Amino acid sequence: MVAGAAAAATDAASPKLSPFLVIFLCFLCGCSHLCAAATVTYDHRALVIDGTRRVLISGSIHYPRSTPEMWPDLIEKSKNGGLDIVETYVFWNLHEPVQGQYDFEGRKDLVRFVKTVAEAGLYVHLRIGPYVCAEWNYGGFPLWLHFIPGIKFRTDNEPFKREMQRFTTNIVEMMKQEKLYASQGGPIILSQIENEYGNIDSSYGAAAKTYINWAASMATSLDTGVPWVMCQQADAPDPIINTCNGFYCDQFTPNSNKKPKMWTENWSGWFLSFGGGVPYRPVEDLAFAVARFFQRGGTFQNYYMYHGGTNFGRTTGGPFIATSYDYDAPIDEYGILRQPKWGHLRDLHKAIKLCEGALVATDPTYTSLGQNLEAHVYKTASGSCAAFLANVDTQSDATVTFNGKTYHLPAWSVSILPDCQNVVFNTAQIKSARLLKLKPRFAIPNDIACTRRYIPVCQSGTRTAYYRAINSQATLLETKYVKTYSQASDQPINSSEISESSWTFIKEPVGITKSSAFTKVGLLEQINTTADASDYLCIDIDGNEPFLFNGTQTTLHIESLGHVLHAFVNEQLSGSGMGNSDNAKVTLDKSIMLAPGKNKIDLLSVTVGLQNYGAFFDLWGAGITGPVMLKGQKSTTDLSSTDWTYQIGLKGEELGIYEDSGDSSIWISQSALPKNQPLVWYKGYFDAPEGNDPVAIDFTGMGKGEAWVNGQSIGRYWPAYVSPQTGCTTSCNYRGAFSSNKCLKNCGKPSQRLYHVPRSLIQTGQNRLVLFEEMGGDPTQISFATRQIVSLCGHVSESHPALLDAQSTAQSNVPMLRLECPYPNQIISSIKFASFGTPQGTCGSYNHGKCSSDDAFAVVQQACIGVKSCDVEVSIKLFGDPCRNVIKSLAVEAACS
Repeated sequence: MVAGAAAAATDAASPKLSPFLVIFLCFLCGCSHLCAAATVTYDHRALVIDGTRRVLISGSIHYPRSTPEMWPDLIEKSKNGGLDIVETYVFWNLHEPVQGQYDFEGRKDLVRFVKTVAEAGLYVHLRIGPYVCAEWNYGGFPLWLHFIPGIKFRTDNEPFKREMQRFTTNIVEMMKQEKLYASQGGPIILSQIENEYGNIDSSYGAAAKTYINWAASMATSLDTGVPWVMCQQADAPDPIINTCNGFYCDQFTPNSNKKPKMWTENWSGWFLSFGGGVPYRPVEDLAFAVARFFQRGGTFQNYYMYHGGTNFGRTTGGPFIATSYDYDAPIDEYGILRQPKWGHLRDLHKAIKLCEGALVATDPTYTSLGQNLEAHVYKTASGSCAAFLANVDTQSDATVTFNGKTYHLPAWSVSILPDCQNVVFNTAQIKSARLLKLKPRFAIPNDIACTRRYIPVCQSGTRTAYYRAINSQATLLETKYVKTYSQASDQPINSSEISESSWTFIKEPVGITKSSAFTKVGLLEQINTTADASDYLCIDIDGNEPFLFNGTQTTLHIESLGHVLHAFVNEQLSGSGMGNSDNAKVTLDKSIMLAPGKNKIDLLSVTVGLQNYGAFFDLWGAGITGPVMLKGQKSTTDLSSTDWTYQIGLKGEELGIYEDSGDSSIWISQSALPKNQPLVWYKGYFDAPEGNDPVAIDFTGMGKGEAWVNGQSIGRYWPAYVSPQTGCTTSCNYRGAFSSNKCLKNCGKPSQRLYHVPRSLIQTGQNRLVLFEEMGGDPTQISFATRQIVSLCGHVSESHPALLDAQSTAQSNVPMLRLECPYPNQIISSIKFASFGTPQGTCGSYNHGKCSSDDAFAVVQQACIGVKSCDVEVSIKLFGDPCRNVIKSLAVEAACS
C-alpha cells in the first residue's frame, strides 16, 4: 500500500461491532483478534494492519523463562502496561534436543504461549532465528548440530542451511496448523529470520551475503502472510525489513524509504553475570530513549526485556550468565511490577498513543529551539498536530518557547504534546514507586543483632530482607536476623525451621566411577567430548606413571579454556580456579605434596553455560586442553600427552538422584552433616509457603552447584562468586548515554543470592529440595522467602503533567498523585506517610523536608482509605501553601490489604 492510501485509511472511521457480538465472537475463538484474517503489510511510516497504519509498542517475554501458570498474569500485566505485541524467540535446542525428536511440553509449549497472548487480545512477534543469542546456551543451537559432518554455522554452508530450513519450516507449519498467523485470523503479525548477523557478518567474507540472501528467500517462501524482519542487518534484501537493536535507536534509518523505522530490541536493562555487579537502567533514560525514537520517526519499538524471567536448568549461555534473567525489566523475574519503571512506561505509552493519528500520517518536521534543544512536529492535512520537545543536554535544564508558549525541559528529557500545546508527559518526571519485602519462610535461628529502622518489633530469629524500587531497581535496604510479627498477634509469621538432622546427603565420588569412562592419549576439548550432556567432565591420570611415585613437593600447573576447574590429589581438593565473563580461561598453579608411593591426580572440569554470541562462537572451546605439568625443584614433567581417563558427568547424575524415581536408600542420615566439603549431594524437605506470593531460595552459605525442587531444576546457584568491590553507584545519574556498566549495584556481594522457585513447582504439603554442592557449603544456612509488596508510594510535584486518564475531562492542567493496589480484592488500608511541601527521600524512607502542610496526612487519608485506587490533586488549593514561591510536591506511602 502506498503512503497516501495508508494515511487516508488511518483517518477513515472504522465500523464498530456491538458489545454483544464481540462477546459472542470472543466465546467462539478466545478473542484471537475476533478470528478474522488480517492483512499485514508495511510502508515507509509503519506496519499496516487491515489498511491502517499502526503505532505499536511491544515487549519481550520468553516463554521458557517463566511457567505456563505465570503466562496469563504476565501477559495481562503487559497489556495493562500499554503493550500491543508480545515478542518471543523460538529456542531450537529446547525443542529439538535430539535430532528429529521434538519437545513442546510444559514451559516449551510454544503454541499454548501464543494462544495465551491471543486470548489477551495482543499480537505476537515470533522471532524464529533460529539463532537467538539471548544469553541462552549455545545461542539456541542444539549441540548435535555441531557434529554434522562438514557443517559451518551461519554461512553459505549446505549442511547448515538444510537443518536451518528444516527447523524454521517445522515451526512455521506448526503455527499454520494452529491458524496462528494473522493471515489466518491468529495473533502473529511479524516473524524474524536470523538475528544480529550484521554485527559479525564481515568475519564470514563473501559467503555472508550469499547466506543472508538465501535466508531471506527461504523465509519469504514459507508464505506466512506477514512481514519478516532481520535485526541489525543493514543489507537485508527486500521485502525483509531491517531493524535496530540497542540502548538508543532514534538515529537509525532503514535501508529503504519504503520500509518503516522499527526497533526490535530496546534493552530495558542488562543481563547479570556470575561474578559481576547487578546492572540496572534508570527509567528516566529508558523513557527518554523511547520518546526520542518516536520523536524522530519511529512507529514500532520492542522492550528487550519486558519480563526477563529465570534461566531454569542449564539453559544459560555466556558463559557465566546467572540464573536470574531479571534484566531490570518492567515486570521483574518473579512477575511483580517493577515500580516506578512499569508505571512510568505505561504513562509514556498512553502519551504516545494520543499522538498516533499524527505520527502515522506524516513525517516529522524538525525545528531547533536552541543548543541541544529540539522540536519535532507531526501535523496532518486535517489539522491534527503532535509535538515532541527534547532537551538532549546531559547537565542543564532549559526553558524553551514553542508555538508562543514556554515549557520547562529537564536535562536529558522529552516532553510530549499530543495537541502541540499541552504537555501530558515528560520522561524525567516520575510519579510512583513500591516497597518490596522479602518474607522468611524457614531458616536456622541465629542470635544476631537487628535493627528497628523498619521492624516495629525487633528480636533475634529468622532472616528478613527489605527491598524498595528506586530508579527502576529493587534495592536491598537491609538484611538482618529478625523475627517478623503479624499485626494481629505476637506469633512469628511462617518461620518454621529445617533442622540439621532433617538433611540427608550423598558424597559424590572423586574420580572415575562410571562404566562408560574411556581412556585417550592427551587432553580432549570438553564440549566436543561431553556434547554438553553435563557441566562436568572428570579427568584422571594413570596412577602407575612413575612421576606419581616420587614423594616430593611439586607445583601442579593446569591451563584450561574454562570455565571452572578443581584439582584433587589423592581424593583431597588441592586447588580450584575459575574464569569470568570477560575471560573464561583458567590457569591454576598449586603447590602439592606427593606422598611416598603411588599417588592419584583427579581433575574436574566444569562449564557454566556455552558461548552464545560472536563470529564462529560455536567453535569456542572449553575445558582442560593443557598444558598440565608437574614443576619440581629439579625438573618439570609435562603430563599433557600421557594417557588420561575421561568420565562425562557425575555419578549422581547417572543415578538421577534428584528425580522422584531416585533410589532413596542411598541417602545417608547422620547427626554430623558434612559441611563446607566439595562434591556433596544434599536432600531436605520443606512445606509449601502459605499464600500466593512468589517464592525464592536464599542460598547464603552455599558455594556453587545446581538445585532441584520436586525433580525440576531451578538452575545453577553460585553465591560464593562475589562481585568486585568497586564499580557500583548508590544513585545512578540517568542523564547521558547509558551503557551496560554505567549503573551497577551489589558490589562486594554475591552476584545472585536469591533464586526463583515458581509456585507451580511447589506442591501442597511436603516438597523435596535436592542440591549438588560442587565447591563446599552449609545447607543449614539456606532459607525460603516470599516476595511481597508492602507499600505503595508516589511523589509528584506541581510541575508534573496532569494524569493522562484525567486529561480528557480535567478542566485544568493540575497534576495528580495516583495510588492503586496491585492485587484484586485489595484496598488501601493505611497511610504510612504523607507530606505536601518539600518532602525528601525515597519509598520507605520519606521525610518532611523544610516545609510541610499540616493537613496533608488527613487529606490523603480521607481520599484514599478503603478504596482500591485514589487520585489526589497536587495543589495549594487542596493542601494550602506551607512555603510560598517554592515548587512544592506531594509524597505518600500507603499500604494495601
